[in-house]
Amino acid sequence: MHGSQTGPDAPGFPAAAAPGLGAVRELDSAVTGCRARPRLVAWREEVARVRRRAFADWEYWARPVPGFGPADARLAIIGLAPAAHGGNRTGRVFTGDPSGDVLYAALYDLGLASQPTATRRGDGMRLYGVRITVPVHCAPPGNRPTTTERDTCRPWLARELELLRPTLRAIVVLGGFAWHSLLPVLADAGWRLPRPRPGFGHGAEALLLDPGGVRRVHLVGAYHPSRRNMFTRTLTPGMLREVLRRGAGLAGLPAAPHRGHP
Repeated sequence: MHGSQTGPDAPGFPAAAAPGLGAVRELDSAVTGCRARPRLVAWREEVARVRRRAFADWEYWARPVPGFGPADARLAIIGLAPAAHGGNRTGRVFTGDPSGDVLYAALYDLGLASQPTATRRGDGMRLYGVRITVPVHCAPPGNRPTTTERDTCRPWLARELELLRPTLRAIVVLGGFAWHSLLPVLADAGWRLPRPRPGFGHGAEALLLDPGGVRRVHLVGAYHPSRRNMFTRTLTPGMLREVLRRGAGLAGLPAAPHRGHP
């Protein structure tokens, strides 16, 4: 696994390493050592070196950020990639940035997270029946991974979903990039997708069947809780909460409000 063609610095590393991983914990560990795309490696490390003034005293994570949540989750949430000064700093997906503030607050409101804010690894945050992950595990320049970077990273997502498959019942997909990254992964894994393939939209839904036509997984689309979407009110906290409530219901998770939201 450490030869020139399949070591962590090689473009083929995710494709070589991911299929043989037998547990989510092993996958998370392997992801954090990946250096397959030089542009992403250079960017994440440069951000950690320069830092933002508000985080000058932080030692940035500056590695690929693994998924977060239990290995037997019934609901998966798929985002885009770690934020340069969020997950790339804290080492946990959707942690320490405005998008994460909105997402974790909504999960807490529904009783799916142990606390409303996620500030750093080891802050006590726990998710209940939910796992959050991304198609691209390194922070990309301008929040825009290239097609090659997305495709190189794809085997991690494919294996993660395969490991979650026994319990997974629904997936909430945050944004068009995640939606269009996810559908080929599911199709390649043998899930039956509707034809034509479902288009992305906030509240869009699709039902997938496994190759035997027995097990079902529900897809639910949602606008990404980016700073821009929240500022323009393309997405509101209530809109996000309702989509997550729908996903939780389809997954068979109780979504019991912590703070009296209807």
